Amino acid sequence: MSQLSGAPLLVGAVAYTPNVVPIWEGIRDYFDEPDTAMDFVLFSNYGRLVDALRAGMIDIAWNTNLAYARAVMQTDGHVRALAMRDTDAAFSTVFVAAAGSGWSGPGDIATRRLALGSADSAHAAILPVHYLRAAGVDVDHMQLRRFDSDIGKHGDTGRSELDAIDAVLAGDADVAAIGITVWENIGRGELMPGMLEQVWQTETYSHCMFTTLDTLPESVSAPWVAKLLAMDWEVPAHRRILELEGLTKWVEPHLDGYAGLFEAIAEQGVDSRW
Repeated sequence: MSQLSGAPLLVGAVAYTPNVVPIWEGIRDYFDEPDTAMDFVLFSNYGRLVDALRAGMIDIAWNTNLAYARAVMQTDGHVRALAMRDTDAAFSTVFVAAAGSGWSGPGDIATRRLALGSADSAHAAILPVHYLRAAGVDVDHMQLRRFDSDIGKHGDTGRSELDAIDAVLAGDADVAAIGITVWENIGRGELMPGMLEQVWQTETYSHCMFTTLDTLPESVSAPWVAKLLAMDWEVPAHRRILELEGLTKWVEPHLDGYAGLFEAIAEQGVDSRW
């Protein structure tokens, strides 16, 4: 690991969109101090990212919730959660239908054709099924249409959710399961005004997480985390990074928000390669 050689901490992330590069360049510049210096490396998918963390090729991984769960399971719990975005501490899945459907709640969803996002997307495929089952819906007898776009990216691109929305608007599905950010930025925003309506929303859960192995000394990680949490929305240079990464502040881990995902992984036999 890089801290053993005195080099900057090495943080890994997934390049799910071109604007990831300026985000991480800005974060690297922000940490450019002796006690917190870092560099970053980008991976093509979360499977590679988790493998690199386990192998000690990187010090910290910027994981989705599924990648965090995978890191926990594949190391027998020998990881440490460091920090997350405020927007990741209260994430949820929204089920949407064409405006005017009049449907409400899991009971109405149970009898409809449901469009799901990529199979490796916790928020657009794995957790929607989990929460419907928890609400008493017999998901195994539902008509499901899956859009496995960009497998390996864990739904970060949003492409599969847009495909699910398109299926609803085209009449090929009745309801789509999408992440709260897609709903707020697209479905409920100016891009699709009045075209969709919310049918149901899951309880909140945790999403992305900075993760390290428990072998990384806290004397090394603590200054980095403290610097991360000190990023201030009121400072223009900080705000630019925060806006690009979709948060207003970094917060400490909310580990209880992963319970549902661990249950869902066990229930559904989610592919460990993701």
